[in-house]
Amino acid sequence: MNMPSSEVQQVAQNGRALSVEELVTEYMHSKQVSGMVVAVIKHNGPATFYCYGVTDAKNRYPITSDTLFALGSLSKGITAEVITLLVNEGRLHWDDTLSTLLPPGTPLSDDARKITLIQLVTHTSGLPRQPMNLLSLEHLLRYLRDGENFYQDLDSDSVLNYLSSFRAPLNREPIYSNLGYAILGYILTYQTGQSIETLSAQRLFQPLGMANTSFNPQTLRAYPQRALGHAGDQPKLIARGALTPDWQFSNNMVGAASLYSDARDLIEYTRAHFSATDNQALNKTFSDVSVNYYPREKEAANIAWITDTYGPQKITYQVGYIGGYSSYIGFDKQNKNAVVVLQNSFNWSNYIGHALLKRIAPE
Repeated sequence: MNMPSSEVQQVAQNGRALSVEELVTEYMHSKQVSGMVVAVIKHNGPATFYCYGVTDAKNRYPITSDTLFALGSLSKGITAEVITLLVNEGRLHWDDTLSTLLPPGTPLSDDARKITLIQLVTHTSGLPRQPMNLLSLEHLLRYLRDGENFYQDLDSDSVLNYLSSFRAPLNREPIYSNLGYAILGYILTYQTGQSIETLSAQRLFQPLGMANTSFNPQTLRAYPQRALGHAGDQPKLIARGALTPDWQFSNNMVGAASLYSDARDLIEYTRAHFSATDNQALNKTFSDVSVNYYPREKEAANIAWITDTYGPQKITYQVGYIGGYSSYIGFDKQNKNAVVVLQNSFNWSNYIGHALLKRIAPE
């Protein structure tokens, strides 16, 4: 399930940088994508939107800046920022461990007891992407044939059972962990008595005016005209361009993968990470998530976000893949640039967002 090493970054022809329209239309053709939207902010100026294609072959609603997309793991950034707000209020602490964050009597190995809140949000806990067992393999193989959700086990409270036998790796490099964020989903509800849907709406979406963003997408006005997901690089055994089912979660994985939004909301949300809002609590949180907790040149670990360094430029970003969708949000804090790329096809490529952020930095 890793990004293919053979992925070619087609961003220029004959030494000339492709325009956004050329870049996206070439990409859509090569990947057989039915709909994409790109949003760009240059030097904290107004957002520009580039919209292409349709939601699906049957309905053929034109893609606009208000078209709703499933965002997959971009949900983790919202969840982590809600947790950061709670830490900054003193309701939680970054050095809290699973031994105190989970209910008394939860079976925990010695290594699991020591996992901290900051390790969970930065993917440095040592927990794997998902439990590797026969049931997980069966779900994955089924997904390759029908595109159905293969993370149901992480959505169940039985996910905590994995912690009873967890052994930490010797090297604590960042390991992307859906398992870790499922446990965070459990912790958030247990510690606050509130759902991520309620917390995010009150603490993030409403203050930022994100009216078309929700973990309960069926409540959004744009939901009936949403972009429908399509097969791309995955699932392998479904024809590229065929419709795939939306994934549904109801418990611990909601905050890890259930978010829907549009390019208009997301580009302004991204702007708030380098341009102060009138909400000081949010400003502090957005500053905190820009800090590298595991510095390195590529994929430095922040709170949910990651950072790549290209000479003097730093690009902080997130990617999301779920069902038949792929998403990217990124920003260059120093130059106050931001890019959002949403597509209704599952493709590993995220080079368009990076290419645009690198291109507009010196302008």
